[in-house]
Amino acid sequence: MSYLEILDQLEEGTLRSANPTENGWEANIEVKTAIIEAFKDGENVSYEGIYDGFVDKDNLPPRYFSPEDGVRLVPGGSSVRRGAYVAEGVIIMPPAYINVGAYVDEGSMVDSHALVGSCAQIGKNVHLSAGVQIGGVLEPVGMNPVIIEDDCFIGAGAVIVEGIMVKKGAVIAPGVTLSKSIPVYDTVNEKVLERGSAIPENAVVIPGSRPVNNSWAKSEGLSMACPIIVKYRDEGSNASLELEDALR
Repeated sequence: MSYLEILDQLEEGTLRSANPTENGWEANIEVKTAIIEAFKDGENVSYEGIYDGFVDKDNLPPRYFSPEDGVRLVPGGSSVRRGAYVAEGVIIMPPAYINVGAYVDEGSMVDSHALVGSCAQIGKNVHLSAGVQIGGVLEPVGMNPVIIEDDCFIGAGAVIVEGIMVKKGAVIAPGVTLSKSIPVYDTVNEKVLERGSAIPENAVVIPGSRPVNNSWAKSEGLSMACPIIVKYRDEGSNASLELEDALR
């Protein structure tokens, strides 16, 4: 398939940048390669008359929606790029940005100043609160993008990057940073998750800290930020109430 056909299928939701498997998720190398080809092939053009003063690739223009699509794109500076899928029932508050290859499933909310990076996969009924940054992973092509599974709540200002997966029903508190370089401490099961591991289903994760392991840092009382799992949600529990209880 040409990259144009792949971009069309991405927008229709019939093709994805990553797919669920029996053992988790797997990046779609053909799709990610096609997106990179589109960047190389496109030429910078002015969008005068549509978006005055803006310049971007001529083959990756912003998407438009109609009421029949069932997407609520609220006015005020948001943009959904060519090759991104946005399902029925999704609400996008301004200003927010959804990049090429991303997938946002039914009933999800992308709140103000939120970023859904290239190829990121957002499940059903996910709430991305204001200022959330979901990183894009386009290269290397074999690396999984960031994946947020169904029914997750991501608190304001959280940053999730480097292909981290957040499994179903997890709650991420405001200000938490998840990346492959930061260990996650599970206080419920009394263990440290392997770096880069997925956040488990229904985990409630809040910002924490850990000491810096050298004598001078200890003498200065220095610590580094780290995510802490403080509890696990029960089936059917309310995500926002669980988060409030955990933070209190």
